[in-house]
Amino acid sequence: MPDQPKDPVEWLASFYEAAQQVVQPLVAGAGTTAPGAAPDPYAPFTAMAQGVVDLQRQYIEQAATMWGALVAPGGAAVASADKRFAADAWRDDPRFDLLKRSYLAYSDLLLRSVESAAVDDKDKGQLRFAMRQFVDAMSPANFLATNPEALHLALETGGASLTAGMALLLQDLAKGRISMTDESAFEVGRNIAVTEGTVIFQNELIEVIQYAPRTAEVHQRPLVIIPPCINKYYILDLTPENSFVRHAVEQGHTVFMLSWRNIGADTGDFTWDDYLRLGVMKAIDVARAVTKVDEVNALGFCVGGTLLASATAVMKVNAEEKVASMTLLTTMLDFAEPGEIGALITGRSVETREEAIGQGGVMEGSELALTFSSLRANDLIWPYVVNSYLKGRKPPPFDLLYWNSDGTNLPGPMFCWYVRNTYLENVLREPGRTTQCGVPVDLSDLDMPAFVYASRDDHIVPWRSAYASVALLTGEVTFLLGASGHIAGVINPPAKARRNFWYAGDYGGDADHWLATAQEEPGSWWPTWAQWLAEQAGDRVPAPAKPGNRKYKPLGPAPGAYVKVKAS
Repeated sequence: MPDQPKDPVEWLASFYEAAQQVVQPLVAGAGTTAPGAAPDPYAPFTAMAQGVVDLQRQYIEQAATMWGALVAPGGAAVASADKRFAADAWRDDPRFDLLKRSYLAYSDLLLRSVESAAVDDKDKGQLRFAMRQFVDAMSPANFLATNPEALHLALETGGASLTAGMALLLQDLAKGRISMTDESAFEVGRNIAVTEGTVIFQNELIEVIQYAPRTAEVHQRPLVIIPPCINKYYILDLTPENSFVRHAVEQGHTVFMLSWRNIGADTGDFTWDDYLRLGVMKAIDVARAVTKVDEVNALGFCVGGTLLASATAVMKVNAEEKVASMTLLTTMLDFAEPGEIGALITGRSVETREEAIGQGGVMEGSELALTFSSLRANDLIWPYVVNSYLKGRKPPPFDLLYWNSDGTNLPGPMFCWYVRNTYLENVLREPGRTTQCGVPVDLSDLDMPAFVYASRDDHIVPWRSAYASVALLTGEVTFLLGASGHIAGVINPPAKARRNFWYAGDYGGDADHWLATAQEEPGSWWPTWAQWLAEQAGDRVPAPAKPGNRKYKPLGPAPGAYVKVKAS
């Protein structure tokens, strides 16, 4: 955390001074054009600078009003909609009310200054991200001296809350990350990832789990799930109440799950092609052999969907028809508008990674996790800093946040290929621009039925970018938009009757046209997907009596060994 200010007035002064260092470069050096002179080449910059000056003036007017309210008798404080300042203490004490409102007003000025900057969209995205990190970090709620709740709790407990907070801080320093949940409350295989199944295959990169049937008959064609390799697969199998895997099994599908190995120094030379051959393609072949079918239904989640689409396109070039239908959950194939993550990836940053780990090495999961958390710092970083370190409150158990903290490493060559060809150059969408497993890949070869799901508030895969897959895929595509974010939108079991979704829109225009013409329905999207999948899954046959076959014999119970390996 930044150095603690001594009091609210000092904090406000230091925040203004630091912010000025950010804003002033935007306005310094702006000139004017004399009458009759040649057009000023800096006119756009000058106009932007004037815009910043106008924003400064608006802030000064707001500040004057706030200071006047502080000294005027009978001024009523207003509650903030910002959840960082929801407690009564931020409203009832006029000093902290002023501090809160000054911070919010000046933060708004800074963020709007970025929008006025005369730079291209890429640079503006980087500025926007950096500015938001700054204003989020400088919130008075993040400092003991300017957080009335933490101060009151410290007095109330005789300093015990501060002692507890220091202990929690030391524990997190030892772990090298901020704790978001009580990690002692969960154990993979004990109370999460407990759907009954068997590991029937293992190689140097993956394990394949076959889940036990829960119906007397199953669909003839199995479901093979490709989870994201940047996280562990059990996001799809948390508790029995919210397990996507369990739900699919209960619908009469034989489900196979690919479990990625957590990469270490000895496996840091795996490539993107290895993830296709040894990972996706092998899992599909195992499922085909065990169920004795030619084609499977396949599902990919996030980057798992990108891997699935790529592997299937490779198989198409080789005349291998092994995927009958494809489900893509919060997946990008076209990275033209990748959201804020794209703004963080530059040619130089990719070159630096390639020089460091492009020929072998490890992209650490802790770094990936911090990057994703920083996209929503006010949800995934600062609340835990405040509650744990300033208030001494241990975070409560939460299965999803336990999973979020259970990171995975990636091999350097695979990671570098991925970010260059997707986020940086966006050539995966272009026919023949990438060579994968020795063949040119064309995603328009994917002509099987496809179900494309996106989450409306997704900060990792913007829903409009997920919708772009509709134009790339040439089979019959069903697009569905769920509420909430990247994970919470996907993990939405029907029994909880939460949220809503949109479907059956008109594909004749862009993403916004689709949404404007779509039907909105309450509750979970899972039943709609399950009905679609049943149409692709073939006739019902007797459920298998045991997992595997003569070639792929049981190696041990789910969840397997790879998922339990912690990132170093």
